[in-house]
Amino acid sequence: MIGKTTQSGIEIEAALPHISEWRRVMRILLSRGIVIFGLVIIGIVVIMAIFAGQISPHDPYEQSLTTRLLPPSLEHPLGTDYLGRDTLSRIIYGSRTALMVGLIAVGIAAGIGVTLGTVAGYFGGWVYVIIMRLVDALMSIPMLVTALVLAVLLGGGLPNIMLAVGISMSASYARLMCALALSVKENDYMTAARVSGASNLRCMLRHCLPNCFPPFIVLITVQMGGAIMIEAGLSYLGVGIEPPGAAWGAMIRDGYGYLMDHPALALTPGIAVMLVVYAFNMVGDGLRDALDPRLRGSI
Repeated sequence: MIGKTTQSGIEIEAALPHISEWRRVMRILLSRGIVIFGLVIIGIVVIMAIFAGQISPHDPYEQSLTTRLLPPSLEHPLGTDYLGRDTLSRIIYGSRTALMVGLIAVGIAAGIGVTLGTVAGYFGGWVYVIIMRLVDALMSIPMLVTALVLAVLLGGGLPNIMLAVGISMSASYARLMCALALSVKENDYMTAARVSGASNLRCMLRHCLPNCFPPFIVLITVQMGGAIMIEAGLSYLGVGIEPPGAAWGAMIRDGYGYLMDHPALALTPGIAVMLVVYAFNMVGDGLRDALDPRLRGSI
């Protein structure tokens, strides 16, 4: 409210123009240049993944021993690998693998973590103790090690890698959701819902989950980069995407042996992983600031 004086000298109050929640979030999010840079990088990777067939100058799986280990040129901007495959084309197709693993693995992790965390936080008691002790045990092991063990047990291939990465990342979602559910279930609207006869399932789905959603957006965005990095690590170790599939981690592993003579074979996919992970982290950081209730009204 702001004051306004009329001709008769009487001061009246006029309401400030209302800013919608969506506009407020976007204004805060886009006010930082580093977030815009991250969004641009993510946009470029998404376009590469969708239109890889049209953008790639060559078939990423075509082998030719007569053109192996060529230096960068107009025909092959990033050169060719030890089997004569175009490096740029494989990086472009590798963006599909990275985004697919990121999206589906994070979806699996969120599904498992939200379910376990909501049940543990809402019911409490022995249910809380059993679930959260299992979560603590999973969190005591580094995610890459967990994903590595699961990938070896499940076998290679894209579906198994996504499942392994998703399970390894689910503990952080469960712990966050449990903490949020413990806080939300004590609010008055949750008490009113239970008094009105709403079932436990309805209370969790209708009232608990929607009020825990904003922090999950931030975690999902940040862990998209984490999932891509774990997949790259697994592929580098040889238990990730099976050959001849295009994966950035496998490209780094293949190019490592030629690092001195043909550095682009390992450096370019490494830079791709670094930029994508950095972009998702920066966008997640920007979303955290934009969705923080303490910032409301500041812009």
